[in-house]
Amino acid sequence: MMGQVTATDVGQRLRAFEDEEYFSYSKEELLPGCLALYEKERAEGTELPAIIGLLRDHVEREEERLRVEQEERYKSLREEDRIAREQRLLSGADCKWTQLQKSPHWYCRANGRTYRLSPTKDKMWNLYRVSSVSEEDQGALIGKYRGRADATKVISQMAYKPEW
Repeated sequence: MMGQVTATDVGQRLRAFEDEEYFSYSKEELLPGCLALYEKERAEGTELPAIIGLLRDHVEREEERLRVEQEERYKSLREEDRIAREQRLLSGADCKWTQLQKSPHWYCRANGRTYRLSPTKDKMWNLYRVSSVSEEDQGALIGKYRGRADATKVISQMAYKPEW
């Protein structure tokens, strides 16, 4: 078993951590698990360098687990949001741009009027005034735009003017 740890031991070990390619700051939620692991290993007589390596491995595994959990929560929230927007559109309520299932078209409704953006071969978007969210509904072509933002500007004006 090792003797007393000196200030030089600690200083050199900290410098070695900082000099490594990847150095990240600890997450507070990992502290209890690290302390429990440290105390268990110290009680078994494990030397400090081995404990440090064990803790590093533990933190890497836990950070990966937390990252995966966060990614899954994010995907789940995005899917819930997509379904809510889709149901809003299908129920006839005004809504922002929404893509139904895996359709290439985007729909929005403003002031009770439905609009569809359809991609073109030249990476532009055709904007149509449609009566339903069916892809068979040809609708009236309003114009060709670079993106949803440009079409949204047109709709924000057009939706409140009398229909032609």
